[in-house]
Amino acid sequence: MSLLVRPERPDSPGEAAAVRALTAAAFAGVPHSAPPADGTQDPGEAALVGWLREDAGYIPELALVAEEDGAVVGHSITTRGWLDPHDGGLAVPALGLGPISVRPDRQRRGIGAALLEATAAEAEALGERFIALLGDPAYYGRHGWEPATRHGIAAPEPAWGDYFQVRLLAAHDGARGTFRYAAPFARFS
Repeated sequence: MSLLVRPERPDSPGEAAAVRALTAAAFAGVPHSAPPADGTQDPGEAALVGWLREDAGYIPELALVAEEDGAVVGHSITTRGWLDPHDGGLAVPALGLGPISVRPDRQRRGIGAALLEATAAEAEALGERFIALLGDPAYYGRHGWEPATRHGIAAPEPAWGDYFQVRLLAAHDGARGTFRYAAPFARFS
């Protein structure tokens, strides 16, 4: 099987449904998944993807699907976030990645890694400074992510510790502050 990573087609009802189903399946039973948020029993991450598509922070080039033989097996969405400087200066544009999902029967086969690399490459091409995410340091550390605190970037929730990570890009200028995700993430606070 060959893997193709490409921009999502959110206007395709079939693809939007496939992305929702795989996101729900990927987060089902995960200890730290978000609670259902839209009247379904799906983990909140499934609803979050739709909310992010409707948000001003949606960046179509950074919403990706992974396809194998025409079937959607992975998805990632990266949206506009902000770094609020500690000195009270103007917010600096940044990126927040998540959710990232791989169909359970296709996990541990490099699909998540391919989505991460494609996201970083596209963000780099767009001249972005860095990408932030919340996830397992053991996994993401293998793919170039580091605890954000090493770079003076604070998590929205201090309790996240080293699980809040960044991948610095060439345009990173050493900006420091507290990261703020796109508005739909606040629905889970």
